[in-house]
Amino acid sequence: MYLRTLLIHAARSALLAAGRAARADRPLTRVQTWVLEIERRRGHNKAAVALANKLARVVWATWAHDRAFNRNWNCAVMH
Repeated sequence: MYLRTLLIHAARSALLAAGRAARADRPLTRVQTWVLEIERRRGHNKAAVALANKLARVVWATWAHDRAFNRNWNCAVMH
């Protein structure tokens, strides 16, 4: 339960940072663009939960497959 709280807090922080970057006309990452689009369509809280879910899945995948995180990794090019 506590891990879920931490993931939500991290997602809220990342969502706020993405919004600030967008307002300052700084380039956005794919995840920032994705989460801001969800926020626009569904609202702030649902976007934060969606991002927390994505973060949890990334953490699980890196642990389960014993790999270092690589933001450019593409599942279509698995060996």
